[in-house]
Amino acid sequence: MFKSKIYYTLTDEAPMLATHSLLPIIKAFAKSADIEITVPDISLAGRILANFPEALKEEQRVPDYLGELGELAKKPEANIIKLPNISASVPQLDAAIAELQKHGYAVPSYPLEPKNEDEENIKKRYAKVLGSAVNPVLREGNSDRRAPKAVKNYAKTNPHRMGDWAKDSKTDVAYMKDKDFYGTETSTTVADDCRFRIVFFGNDGSEKVLKDFAPLKAGEVIDSSVMNLKALKQFVQEAIDEAKRRGVLLSAHLKATMMKVSDPIMFGAIVETFFKDVFAKYSDLFKQLDISPKNGLQDLYDKIKGQPLESEIKADIEKALAEGPRVAMVNSDKGITNFHVPSDIIVDASMAALVRGGGKMWNKEGKEEDTLAIIPDRSYAGFYQAVIDDMKQHGKLNPSTMGSVPNVGLMAQKAEEYGSHNKTFQATADGVIKVLNEKGEVLLEQKVEKEDIFRMCQTKDAPIQDWVKLAVNRSRLSDTPAIFWLDKGRAHDREIIKKVEKYLKDHDTSGLDIRIMDVRDAMLETLKRAREGKDTISVSGNVLRDYLTDLFPILELGTSAKMLSIVPLMNGGGLFETGAGGSAPKHVEQFLGEGYLRWDSLGEFLALQASLEYLSQSQGNAAAQVLADALDEANAKFLTNDKSPARKLGDIDNRGSHFYLAMYWAEALANQTKDSAIAEKFAPVAKAMKENEAKINEELIGAQGKAQDIGGYYQPNRDETYTAMRPSKTLNSIIDKI
Repeated sequence: MFKSKIYYTLTDEAPMLATHSLLPIIKAFAKSADIEITVPDISLAGRILANFPEALKEEQRVPDYLGELGELAKKPEANIIKLPNISASVPQLDAAIAELQKHGYAVPSYPLEPKNEDEENIKKRYAKVLGSAVNPVLREGNSDRRAPKAVKNYAKTNPHRMGDWAKDSKTDVAYMKDKDFYGTETSTTVADDCRFRIVFFGNDGSEKVLKDFAPLKAGEVIDSSVMNLKALKQFVQEAIDEAKRRGVLLSAHLKATMMKVSDPIMFGAIVETFFKDVFAKYSDLFKQLDISPKNGLQDLYDKIKGQPLESEIKADIEKALAEGPRVAMVNSDKGITNFHVPSDIIVDASMAALVRGGGKMWNKEGKEEDTLAIIPDRSYAGFYQAVIDDMKQHGKLNPSTMGSVPNVGLMAQKAEEYGSHNKTFQATADGVIKVLNEKGEVLLEQKVEKEDIFRMCQTKDAPIQDWVKLAVNRSRLSDTPAIFWLDKGRAHDREIIKKVEKYLKDHDTSGLDIRIMDVRDAMLETLKRAREGKDTISVSGNVLRDYLTDLFPILELGTSAKMLSIVPLMNGGGLFETGAGGSAPKHVEQFLGEGYLRWDSLGEFLALQASLEYLSQSQGNAAAQVLADALDEANAKFLTNDKSPARKLGDIDNRGSHFYLAMYWAEALANQTKDSAIAEKFAPVAKAMKENEAKINEELIGAQGKAQDIGGYYQPNRDETYTAMRPSKTLNSIIDKI
């Protein structure tokens, strides 16, 4: 029986591949501190299978690991390391289902437009898998994300490339001026415990319950807002015309993975408006083939394949592309445009890359150009425009001298928009959508036109109190100013400001610089301080937390994967997140093609160190602290010696970086004096690794340059994946003997 337990999640794509190399190392080292490493599968494929047990044979069924972890996150003994997972868009879900069906799992296909009650039920069950299904379940605490000192120092002495910003850059953000979520938002704080439901009342007298009764607690902030689809399409057409007039690329930036109801509809409106003649001309055929603009051009191309009109449709699409403004590319070499796949244009990653690149995106010739970036909703478009304005005026940031921007994020218990999926609907007719309590009293209401997007959000009071406390504590501990990014022009933020001002009084803030600023002003102040080499804590809501913790790390460090992300769970446990996975698909593609994995596992190393330290503190496991201290030393040496994966075949890749981390960790354990038994155990391990360094590298690099077949993308064969990710027999022998 092990003394302690760490739950190390198995996820998807590049992080999943890396786990097959790193996990045997972690397990071997952890045993010396009597720590069991449990590996719950929360991958997209695993989540699909867990949701349809009745469709599977007994031996195919898998536990609902995500549900089990969700319950664990509410307990003080929780210690979870969470790697990036696929936040599935519909095309990704379809691809994963098809692969599982090919592997012999009789899970149902996803009915995009349900035709009967059974299909409605199937769609509802798949809703538990789509988008940010994982994060709201596990995040029973608010987030504390920052660049560890060793990582920041490395970035300063080894600055990454930043694109030059021209003062006359034509890059800007295009956003709606009215009838968007920002402009229509209403918000209130609930006075008494009650239950609410969401009901649509049609102008024709019809009535439909969209969401049945659910609880509300006194003190919760609830909001409603509407995106008018006609206004959205008109705005998109104006942006198309403006991009053509300016002679710049047109690009779209949304979050169709996380915001799984609203943003795919907005993405579809952009695609349908750009290719309006194509969708009008072939509307009957597209309906017959179940083609929706929400799924992008790639889905359209896939579904017209082999159809008599395939070449004619493709010609009309090419004509639309030729006559409109040039479209930004996701992959110029493969002809993948910004409109191909909704999950390719994740705003937090794509806009951060744009800012780092000097305001440029790629055209179809593979050259960089200025762009007009479509971000329809003003809730967040303005702060990206503020970054662009600052860069045009002051030029690019210098990673060697710039200050750091850690973040304290409000996200516990499904706070804010990420908890809104089951409260987001597209209106089927003109009417009013009302949020009513059990007495029939109206809490919130919105007029809607057919196809408008309605969303309601709720933010519980306890997470807000915890968020304010965490912000004050971080400001005190690091002696760093903290800015709450809250916009007085937005209804939701006005309610949150009242609570922040109230709960700040519960803490000793003497000597601290804690401010509340509008989002645009907060961005400009933070950038000003960063240019002066000063650190500033951004304290933000859930969605903005996601955007900021990609933007600033990518500017500071070149990647958001190197951030330390700690979630102190509200009931006493710890969740340790390992960075962003936005580039994971490209890494998998390269690995399958040439046996080279560029994924950087530094985020996993940092999370593991924090997890071990927490385990020592919470459970009195002294040996865990020995492992944590040694790993901290190994991480610093890993960075100093630049053992992260390189960029090209024949150099160190992810597997080689794991070897060096293991060797440095073993050396640190062998040399420490706090635990003689552990030192004695790892002395021969460190010696064997050092003596065989050249041979291990030869075996690891020798495995590159060959195409890999691991039996699947979403559900690879475990044995084949371990074989591919552990190609050094010498290293395996050393690890397996620990």
